[in-house]
Amino acid sequence: MVDMVNSPKHYTEGGIETIDFIEAKLTGYGFRAYLRGNVIKYISRAGSKGDRLEDLKKAQWYLNKLIEREEGK
Repeated sequence: MVDMVNSPKHYTEGGIETIDFIEAKLTGYGFRAYLRGNVIKYISRAGSKGDRLEDLKKAQWYLNKLIEREEGK
């Protein structure tokens, strides 16, 4: 079963997780802003494109990643 929240298969095409590539290319502040934007995106459109719970879990995933970065992890 594919985990569409934590590890969607299409995010690792090309041999690198897309989020890791984005983090490598942005500054610390830029990456945190990107994470905040994704939290807003997934919450604001939750359910509009399909599974509401999946969208909310994606928002939670990005929020958890943002919290990790704010804590310096």
